Amino acid sequence: MTYVDDYPRAAKLVRWHFGVAFVALAVGGLFGLLQGLYRTGHFRSLLPINATEYYTVLTGHGVLLALVFTTFFICGLFVWATTRSLDRPLVTPRLAWVGFASMLVGTTLAAVTIMNGFAPGLPFDSANVLYTFYPPLQGHPAFYVGAALLVVGSWVLGATYFLTYRDWRADNPDARIPLQAFMVLTTFIMWYVSSVGVAVEVVAFLVPWSLGWIETVDPLLARSLFWYFGHPVVYFWLLPGYVAWYTLLPKFAGGRLFSDPLARVVFVLFVLLSTPVGFHHQYLDPGIASGFKFIAMTNTMMLLLPSLLTAFTVVASVEHGARQRGGDGYLGWLRALPWEKPWFAGCALAGFMFAAGGFSGMINAGMNINYLIHNTIWVPGHFHLTVGTAFALTAMAVSYWLYPQLSGKRLRHRRLATVQPYVWFVGMTLMSNAMHRGGLAGIPRRTAEPLFGDAGGAPFEPAFGTVAEIRFQIAVGAGLLFVALVLFLVVMLGTALSRPRVEALSVNGSIPEPLSGPAHSPRVLDNLKLWTAIAVLLVVLAYALPLWSMVADGLLAPGSPGFPV
Repeated sequence: MTYVDDYPRAAKLVRWHFGVAFVALAVGGLFGLLQGLYRTGHFRSLLPINATEYYTVLTGHGVLLALVFTTFFICGLFVWATTRSLDRPLVTPRLAWVGFASMLVGTTLAAVTIMNGFAPGLPFDSANVLYTFYPPLQGHPAFYVGAALLVVGSWVLGATYFLTYRDWRADNPDARIPLQAFMVLTTFIMWYVSSVGVAVEVVAFLVPWSLGWIETVDPLLARSLFWYFGHPVVYFWLLPGYVAWYTLLPKFAGGRLFSDPLARVVFVLFVLLSTPVGFHHQYLDPGIASGFKFIAMTNTMMLLLPSLLTAFTVVASVEHGARQRGGDGYLGWLRALPWEKPWFAGCALAGFMFAAGGFSGMINAGMNINYLIHNTIWVPGHFHLTVGTAFALTAMAVSYWLYPQLSGKRLRHRRLATVQPYVWFVGMTLMSNAMHRGGLAGIPRRTAEPLFGDAGGAPFEPAFGTVAEIRFQIAVGAGLLFVALVLFLVVMLGTALSRPRVEALSVNGSIPEPLSGPAHSPRVLDNLKLWTAIAVLLVVLAYALPLWSMVADGLLAPGSPGFPV
């Protein structure tokens, strides 16, 4: 059986993943609007939340968008990319549905505990522990079990990709791995290596702790295990965006990928460098030797290389497409690009925004400068440039192009779809810019109170502009982002509810051959076992000594009791 023969079954699996992802996006996006208005003081008296429920909103926003929306969309997209590029169905479709079911049950458990913050008396206690769920804040056991099931379900989905690849390799022993399949497999190698940390934290410590089986948990050890996973998860979000930018964006632009070998190098570098960097999130944590933090900082700076290679390769590919369309001049070719097509505009604007996020990320990674902005709203400003736009806007843009093929329906409300990426881009520019400026002024993150300086809080003094202007800019940006989200949901819901076309599902899977193909790169790039072994070795070198010292020095013994929230 070929990919074309199995397309309806694979398309159904992808649609279900996308459907859950979009529901999480809708609820999490609404929570984002409530956050933006409540914390800036705009329309606060009209909002249906108070200071306590703000943390319910904050937790729901982070969990539903950063964990649920991303994971479901990625796993669905990778089903499509794997089956399309290997030209065969998943060898274990039932196992794929088991993974989906595990993620769905886990999401439901976690969501119920979070939503209980609005209505005490639901089956579970609340879990206002934010998406990082740091102890000693303690949520209901169902929250932690739900998080574990979400991760385990993604592992199961990943196993289906590798099993399908093994089946393909048996039939093609000497062939190079198709580029999209290579990207899927390397992304999940990184995901398996990094998510072990959060699995150990949740299963070995947080679940028994929340059930009362153990009395205390060491917050430093738990935080370290979380950030062992917490920074690589950023690349788990971003690399599917890279899949689209490398393989679909050149097609959307009317051209071809500039270099297949460079794309493979980039994904190998992310496998190697993504995980041994987590301590740069813990510069302010005591109990971790500064030398280990310095190593994490240097490793993080090395991650600039694959990002810069991506910028060069993707821009060169898009420029090639523009010149194929008649564009000329140093910058005049930009006018020849299909900016009226929402799938192109969304991907292109997301990539541009990610470049801005990369610059602010360099500040986060630098040890000395990080002390200035670490606990300020600079950090969520950066975060919204990466997962909030680089991934989210790319996911929406790809959905405009891919969902009609998966459903056999024409994209509805095309004018709204055309406008939506630009509304999102403007809204995010306003909100993130204000967050970065506010962070430099010292405005804290994670807190409902105090407010900004002229609204009753601490007297913050921005380097330029006023606190009132920053507050207003964040509120306007959040409002525009919500409008853009509504536009996207209207388009997708209208498409989903429309009648199918007469013809069968479209299988528009052809992707033009790159200008420089896999034959121009060394075969060692396809040696997944080698890169996995090196990645594990680098993790051991970066984490074995500091984690051992936390236990050997007795930091595990005192621990902390839980503080239910």
